[in-house]
Amino acid sequence: MISNWYRRLIFLAALLTFGVVVLGAYVRLSDAGLGCPDWPGCYGKLSPAHAHQEIAAALADNPHGPVSAPKAWKEMIHRYFASTLGLLIVSIAALALARRNAVRQSPLLPSMLVGIVVLQGLLGMWTVTLLLKPAIVTAHLLGGMSILALLTWLALRQLFPSPRPLAPRLRPWALLTLLVLFAQIALGGWVSTNYAALACADFPQCHRAWVPDMQFHDAFHIVRELGMTPDGALLSLENLTAIHWVHRVGAAVTTLVVGGLGLLLWRHDGLRPFGVLVLAALAVQLTLGIANIMLQLPLPVAVAHNAGAALLLVSLVVVNYRLGARGDTWPLR
Repeated sequence: MISNWYRRLIFLAALLTFGVVVLGAYVRLSDAGLGCPDWPGCYGKLSPAHAHQEIAAALADNPHGPVSAPKAWKEMIHRYFASTLGLLIVSIAALALARRNAVRQSPLLPSMLVGIVVLQGLLGMWTVTLLLKPAIVTAHLLGGMSILALLTWLALRQLFPSPRPLAPRLRPWALLTLLVLFAQIALGGWVSTNYAALACADFPQCHRAWVPDMQFHDAFHIVRELGMTPDGALLSLENLTAIHWVHRVGAAVTTLVVGGLGLLLWRHDGLRPFGVLVLAALAVQLTLGIANIMLQLPLPVAVAHNAGAALLLVSLVVVNYRLGARGDTWPLR
């Protein structure tokens, strides 16, 4: 009975994490990240409905500012779902610790997830209180993706508690592919948090050149304010172009690495479904990325691009798990 509840909580938490990641992208891309300029409440209140006077006053003072009732609701709904996810993960860890014999798995990974969730909550707070600093917002995105990957791993341990090695010799490539994708997600987050998605409005070239005029130092300086250089000047078009262009180069590298793994899986006996999964997820993500540029970043496509990255990450976690060695040799088991 306990093991069934444990399994259900893990699956529910994994699904909710995907939703929270996508919802977070929607909040960020609709410029609602400061819809409530404090944390954890909205002007110290439980909901925007309770803070309607403060929101109205902020809107009257700055009609084009970051605060409005719709933006406040977007921000708070994201916080409600994220808080629910945190409670689910704490419950999973508590069950894993208290009923270890019943769930028949180590509590180490669930316990680690609690620590990551605490850090993720702090990053969420700093995202607001530090006014959307790119480094903090990007780290918050990566934290969400990490939680999704680890919960997917936990769910796979429930489905395949002692996995038979399908192709251990391919696992180094699969692990490399996972790391490359994570780096590309970080670059994508840097593009989004610096509002550089439209720095290159043409494709496949950028400003009608394969290597446009760029400035890298300020573009990739970590400790700075949103839209500013470390010296307090505005980021230039050359800075934003560098951020966008590096993400495109990363996309090309990621396509080669992920596509190569997908083709290897396709050609291997018994692994073709995994190859189809990886190649399909990659094709969808590439299409969405190009559509963002050609269509000038429509919100639904931009959000779908974030969802595509999450799905591609999940697919590579699945591949890594199923390609590995015997179940009793898995780390964090």
